[in-house]
Amino acid sequence: MGLFDFVKGIGKKLEGKTEQEQQPQQTQAAEPTAQEVANQLLNHIQSLGLGITGLSVTYNSDTDTAVIKGQAHTQADKEKVVLAAGNVEHVAQVDDQMTVEETATDASQPESQFYTVQSGDTLSKISKEVYGDANQYNKIFEANQPLLKDVNSIFPGQVLRIPQ
Repeated sequence: MGLFDFVKGIGKKLEGKTEQEQQPQQTQAAEPTAQEVANQLLNHIQSLGLGITGLSVTYNSDTDTAVIKGQAHTQADKEKVVLAAGNVEHVAQVDDQMTVEETATDASQPESQFYTVQSGDTLSKISKEVYGDANQYNKIFEANQPLLKDVNSIFPGQVLRIPQ
């Protein structure tokens, strides 16, 4: 559990029209409401199929903070939910209030490191920096699926899981 920082405004744009976008008479593009962002985040996280029990998402538009609650099956799933919520355009912080199911295999899972992608980074470059071997980039790619669809789909400011 904890508070994780992200770069607001550069992440994935969430799908789903806001109330403002559904009303064609409005000429100015307004920011979505806190409830709309929370609903979009919830739908986005559910679309990943990670199976979080009791998942709930709230969003505070004053602090750009998403609060995530629920129970994950694994530590990796929990971390992916945090990244899924944080790597979107309206979120600057994620308050992780999730728990992980207590099983023998989960108890031995260490928390991953998080890495913020810099301009010019590739998964190979990150792998060389973290593991000392550029050829272990696939380990990072696999640790971030289904969030990453392609090894070349990272962007500056994005936060990735770096498994031990």
